[in-house]
Amino acid sequence: MARADTLARARRLDRPELAYLVRFPTAAGVRDVELTWAELARDTDWATARLREHGLAGGQRALLTASGFEGFWGHAVIGALRALNVTYGIAEAMGWDHRRTAVFHRELNPHVVIGLSAETLEGLAGTADVGEMFRSTPVVLARPAAVPLLRAVGVPAAQLSAVGPALALECPERNGAHVNAAEWRVHERDGQLSVAAGEGRASLLPETPLGLAGRVVTARCACGSEDPRVLLAEADRLSR
Repeated sequence: MARADTLARARRLDRPELAYLVRFPTAAGVRDVELTWAELARDTDWATARLREHGLAGGQRALLTASGFEGFWGHAVIGALRALNVTYGIAEAMGWDHRRTAVFHRELNPHVVIGLSAETLEGLAGTADVGEMFRSTPVVLARPAAVPLLRAVGVPAAQLSAVGPALALECPERNGAHVNAAEWRVHERDGQLSVAAGEGRASLLPETPLGLAGRVVTARCACGSEDPRVLLAEADRLSR
């Protein structure tokens, strides 16, 4: 049986609503929440719209650096790239895989690099000029600790981060990373961030302190979005 036929039959099978069990750190320890396929589809739609704002379109190429345990947001980003018809390559976000990041960047000549970590940058710094490497990349979406390192060498990186089980993604205005207000509630109390599930999420996650220092901006963004924006304290301080 051809692979296409096998996949077509598999799609007709019943499957459980549960897609992932998301494990994330909180101020009180590790917590689990469920992620359904319906929620993942909505998360993918949101990520698609955010990446489209950065100019992603069919025929472009992307480099994604992510780890397997980050599937709860990595799957949504991959789904967004597929929806936009953007070809992508994947490297591990850990520093030991920095050579694959370098190879993919050279061979793909990507329009966007998503998920760059400080560990990857540290590995690359031993063999390449990081500023020269990424200044020619139109869009760089990096993790909080990597953003100030990139901006210090002239790369106008935007932030991508996990805020508990939620994905935060900065728009081209670069004034904080947006969180999908239709799915999540983010709060700031005494300079610390917390998150709660929106009414439509299957897991009933009450307001949960994350042990992350930062700010939440609720004013309408210059990009037009009403989604709240998260500014993590360390990245915010170092990028000024």
